[in-house]
Amino acid sequence: MARVKGGNVAKNRRRKVLKQAKGYFGSKHRLFKTAQEQTFHSLEYAYRDRKNNKRNFRKLWITRINAACRLNDISYSRFINGLAKAGVEINRKMLSEVAIDNPKLFASYVTIAKDALAGKVAKKEVEKVNKEVEKAAPEAEATDISKLTVAELKEMAEAQGIEGAKSMKKAELVSALSK
Repeated sequence: MARVKGGNVAKNRRRKVLKQAKGYFGSKHRLFKTAQEQTFHSLEYAYRDRKNNKRNFRKLWITRINAACRLNDISYSRFINGLAKAGVEINRKMLSEVAIDNPKLFASYVTIAKDALAGKVAKKEVEKVNKEVEKAAPEAEATDISKLTVAELKEMAEAQGIEGAKSMKKAELVSALSK
């Protein structure tokens, strides 16, 4: 039986590995065997570090929330416990963004947590804070208008009392509703 060489398949496989190893130091980007070993390790490191990245971001968010809590005279653990007792469902990423961008809103979350820890019912305050969050993000509503269908836009225009809404085109409806 005749010997079969790898030919194009082997060449393409090696070329793919060397392309992945581009930029590595020394022989790791020149020689196939060392390049292959290094790419195997690199892929393992990438997998591991994608998991570690999630941990690192959670640590960062917790640190930011803790700093904002200390400014409002409460510890991080008591704050999170108070939010859980109050029934406020907000993740740590959003809490850290609120702590940075809107300290007044974060202070209202702190009062809700303190009231819940004291045993007071804070459902009204939770609803009030949720309304403030909705008011703080009007940009999301403005972008949603352009994504609606023409029929939905016409209904909104009629509800707002805009005249001639039935004969308007989509662009006209969006401009009339955004005013």
